Amino acid sequence: MWEFYLNDYYSYLKLERSLSENSISAYLNDIKKLRDFIKFKKIDLEPNDIDIVIINDFLEYLNELDISSFSQARIVSGLKSFFKFLILEEKISKDPMDLIESPKLKRKLPEVLSLNDINILLNSIDLSTMEGVRNRAIIETLYSSGLRVSELVNLSIQNLFLDIGFIKVIGKGSKERLVPIGRHAIKYINMYKNGYRHNKKINKGNEGFLFLNRYGRKLTREMIFLIIKKVSNKCLLNKNVSPHTFRHSFATHLIEGGADLRAVQEMLGHESITTTEIYTHLDREYLKQVIKEFHPRS
Repeated sequence: MWEFYLNDYYSYLKLERSLSENSISAYLNDIKKLRDFIKFKKIDLEPNDIDIVIINDFLEYLNELDISSFSQARIVSGLKSFFKFLILEEKISKDPMDLIESPKLKRKLPEVLSLNDINILLNSIDLSTMEGVRNRAIIETLYSSGLRVSELVNLSIQNLFLDIGFIKVIGKGSKERLVPIGRHAIKYINMYKNGYRHNKKINKGNEGFLFLNRYGRKLTREMIFLIIKKVSNKCLLNKNVSPHTFRHSFATHLIEGGADLRAVQEMLGHESITTTEIYTHLDREYLKQVIKEFHPRS
């Protein structure tokens, strides 16, 4: 019965909510955690049998595993969505999540690189190799346009409009947006596209993707993480740098420079302005740090 409900929920997330495969996988994995907990307890319960007692036991179990409050909040949110779906579909008669409150979280400010950090990192890349040129193009693009890593790996040649300084991005839920791209990113994309990529034998089915690995296949998210980790370790930046760090830095530097919040929201592809507002908080933290460091009576 669990698999039947999970398959129905998958179809709902895919067809009605138009979520990406990554988002759907995250939702389903969190629900499977509850299912596996019930199996672990050696009790035979279907979704219709679950009550608030079982849910509270499950949440206590997550606490014992030292799962972060952020992850617990995500799991609670996923379960609320799942059981609400089952209620709407009349597959269960009572929602066990009705009285469960989501954990209150203090919003964690994301890691951001200074402009100097970014310059150090970019200038550390060896441009004498074509993979180095590709890696420079990747990082320039992430910082220039604030892309998610999933958007970067799926960036296609046909969606580059470099002559007018734009790229078309396919974001969450297959939503398209046009994003400006700066001259430095354009320079290195062209160097990569007209050199390394042009001369490479491309694996069938990968012809449309911009960024390829040494075997002519589309780069994966994991490969992008490894590339950035390798580059940041080489220049000894004492920060935890990931692809998302460049997205955060892109947004923060725009806000610090006086950019309109709605414009930043549109470029990032955020559905809600609330998500973008975290960067105004980050800007305030920066201003507080300036006072702390330079004001004589801070």
